Amino acid sequence: MLVLRLAKVACVAAMAFYATLVAFGNVTDYGTNFAFVEHVFRMDTIFPDATIRYRAIDVPWVWTAGYAAIIALEGLTAVLCWIGAGWMLRRLRDSAALFNRSKGWAISGLACGFLLWQVAFMSIGGEWFGMWQSQTWNGVASAARIFMMFIAVLIFVSLPDGEIEG
Repeated sequence: MLVLRLAKVACVAAMAFYATLVAFGNVTDYGTNFAFVEHVFRMDTIFPDATIRYRAIDVPWVWTAGYAAIIALEGLTAVLCWIGAGWMLRRLRDSAALFNRSKGWAISGLACGFLLWQVAFMSIGGEWFGMWQSQTWNGVASAARIFMMFIAVLIFVSLPDGEIEG
């Protein structure tokens, strides 16, 4: 069905738009989210009696490198998803085999987005650095919402498409 293919293109473009806005926001309002990254690495707002404080990193260049990596991965996610949406749109009315093969860029971008928010924010920030313990610098719920959006769209797009009827 053509409408199903259009829905897949639109979902990929929506995730590309989201990742673009996030990367743009992190570049143009650098200090706001840099403070977030710094506090997560420093672990200065987790439970006072937490025994995982030995994991804290109080080295400013590491905070900067971590934040730069996050922004780069957000940008990569956006670019891959935009390219993916474009390729899928170009193949919209082609055979099922060609349309299904056009999904590679989109799948790469969606997987990149999923891995960024799941690994960097949930696993590393949330679990390793104990971000879930912070009343102030806790991004676990937001990260979970975001990586669930990416995985849902990834699953939807990955489902094979059949021939267009008529």
